[in-house]
Amino acid sequence: MPFSDPRTAAAQATLPTRHTLHAPAAVLDRFSDSELASLITLRRTLHANPELSTAEHATAGRLDAALRARGVTEIQRVAGTGVMARIPGRTHGAPVVALRGDIDALPIQEQTGLPFASQVAGVMHACGHDVHASWIVGAAMELLREPAAGDVLLILQPAEEIGAGARAIIDSGVLHGVAAIFGGHVDRRFLVGQVIAEPGPLAASADSFTITLTGRGAHGARPHEAADPIVAAAAVITAVQTIVSRRIDPSRPAVCTIGSIHAGVAANVIPDTATMTGTLRAMDPQTRALLTTELARIAREVAAAHGVEAVVTIERGTPPIVNPVREAAWAQQAATAMLGADAVVPFGITNMGGEDFAFYMERLPGCFLRFGARAPGEPPTAAHSSRFDVAEGAILVGAVVLAACARTASQSLATGRGVDDAEPSSGSSNRPML
Repeated sequence: MPFSDPRTAAAQATLPTRHTLHAPAAVLDRFSDSELASLITLRRTLHANPELSTAEHATAGRLDAALRARGVTEIQRVAGTGVMARIPGRTHGAPVVALRGDIDALPIQEQTGLPFASQVAGVMHACGHDVHASWIVGAAMELLREPAAGDVLLILQPAEEIGAGARAIIDSGVLHGVAAIFGGHVDRRFLVGQVIAEPGPLAASADSFTITLTGRGAHGARPHEAADPIVAAAAVITAVQTIVSRRIDPSRPAVCTIGSIHAGVAANVIPDTATMTGTLRAMDPQTRALLTTELARIAREVAAAHGVEAVVTIERGTPPIVNPVREAAWAQQAATAMLGADAVVPFGITNMGGEDFAFYMERLPGCFLRFGARAPGEPPTAAHSSRFDVAEGAILVGAVVLAACARTASQSLATGRGVDDAEPSSGSSNRPML
């Protein structure tokens, strides 16, 4: 399926000009007018035709076609609906670096009013993955004309929104021999052309839990005959709030949120059970572990005090993202080289959202960046909102900076050196087979 899908005419209507993309001139100058048009059209086509996690079949086809149209020849499908491509490096056997962009959408009804708004009822690119996928194609353009020292793998990953895609990519074995990985996310709190590439915590772990309280039902008029799970649930909800306020070091960010409670079906009946679900967030492994142990302990002991039994189930989600010093230094160097030193700005935000790129970083070195996606004068818009949109100049910035990250990391690994006195570490030079 061609990436400029003729069935999505709106994707090609009123394309922005160089002057309205709000991208730095140094970035715009790296792309011809036809290349700019193809990347914007690709993004708009993806936006108009979103697909949910693990169902990104047409999306994968469009991205495959877009890469082939730019001259990429080594492409394969991976992890079901993912796409992986390899851009040859200058030197055979030099360390391999990977770039990752996610491709799935969310179950949200779009309300942006854009001419290329989602044509799929109840499904929307409300987190910028249409942009992330497009900037990987843009990075391919960059790396074809200015290769890295070693090969660069382009990972167009499905199923980020359900936390399954990165693990599926890892389990496929295609990252064997990769020495470092880079990725990024749009952020409308920052202007197009601003980049966050810093060491330390960037995203939180995201674990979910279910607490089921089992008591003894009775008539609502005779509560003394019951062991009321609803009253116990109210006590548990209040008690678990003390985990963050009284058990976690105040210098360590943490969240314990109960997002749903279900119990009973009638006004005059005390039910047998009550069920609560929620999420736990932390920025470091120690806090993450303490949250889970304290949640289980408090729920069980408070429940016992009310004469009911608590069963606590915790589903581990994504780990935290903590950018290491060396790889963050490479990303800073890359962004500075492409955009200038003023473009690299501090995050200044404690981000308790989760991101499955963290699974890659549990297994190999890497850095996750944030890319400004707001045009001057526009208000910030929250991700996962039905009105979420991005300034399309972010596609070009992400493409150029991520390609530069691959070049910088590959060259530094090939010569066995770090950046800005970062501690060097060994990296495999094995070439992954496609």
